[in-house]
Amino acid sequence: MQPEQTGQKLVALALQGGGMHGAFTWGVLDHLLEDGRLAIEGVSATSAGAMNGAVLAYGLLQGGSDGARKALHDFWLAVARSALRYSPFRWMPWLKSSHTLGLNHSPMYAMADIALRILSPYQFNPNNLNPLREVLGSQVDFAALREHCPIELYLCATNIETGRIRIFPPEELSIDAVLASACVPTLFQAVCIDGQYYWDGGYVGNPAIYPLIYHCQTRDVVIVHINPIVRPGVPRTAADILNRVNEVSFNSSLMREMRAIAFVTSLIREGKVDGKEMKEMWIHSIRSDETMAQLGVSTKYNADWDFLCSLRDKGRAEAARWLAQNYDCIGQRSSIDISGEFL
Repeated sequence: MQPEQTGQKLVALALQGGGMHGAFTWGVLDHLLEDGRLAIEGVSATSAGAMNGAVLAYGLLQGGSDGARKALHDFWLAVARSALRYSPFRWMPWLKSSHTLGLNHSPMYAMADIALRILSPYQFNPNNLNPLREVLGSQVDFAALREHCPIELYLCATNIETGRIRIFPPEELSIDAVLASACVPTLFQAVCIDGQYYWDGGYVGNPAIYPLIYHCQTRDVVIVHINPIVRPGVPRTAADILNRVNEVSFNSSLMREMRAIAFVTSLIREGKVDGKEMKEMWIHSIRSDETMAQLGVSTKYNADWDFLCSLRDKGRAEAARWLAQNYDCIGQRSSIDISGEFL
């Protein structure tokens, strides 16, 4: 059944990455699915966004919106349970208390931070253990997704040798594709796919918008932000400085795409190009910089269930606020000033 027949409005979603802060996106998706007024045509996603995107797609395949909500809940619960018995920091047990509490400046966090800058994952994790592989394998049937993906799903990774973006389309979905999109190089060994090696997609596309422009019918793209664009004040500690450097760099590719979209939009509106040949995109943004800016850098590794649920609830609340204020814009115009927000 087509969205217009159900009264739903068609949108595409762009899901950022940001470690365990991806639980905020879980909350956004949960509320959008529960609300039911939007139909998701496509998703472009990176890192934690790629995990949310893959789980969302499989849930939709299995049981529609209700199935997707259950799949997302079960996935994040599995992440929390895995962290209790098989944390990615288990080879650094001194980090446990500090990353669980999210204490940026604790001595234990500082020690772990130093260790990660001295030792590579090829040294402290020679067996290349990644608990997310087991979690994803237990939660998503990727063979089924490759055959019958219910949405246009595109996952972003960074080719290490060329520095170029790699987009994995629906027919190439796999556990390795998701792990490549989420491969933080200081924590995990590079992911090899067909002889090519990949790191986190956030370096070149967090997330990439252009697959949604090329492959989706809808003009409406809803960006779900994890990395705050605005963070007031000047960071003073080494951890805070590096965290802000990462936020800026992980937002930079999105900024560039927004500049290109704004440029094309101006050409269309000024009649300099044919609007039939190049479609005007309508951009929307669900974000809470205030919430994310209050979270310490170490909370990106905090898989405590209560913490994940608190982020989910914040995401749900932000999605509800956004819908109340901007639902009428869908299908009509952008709900943000692209120049004012990104340029």
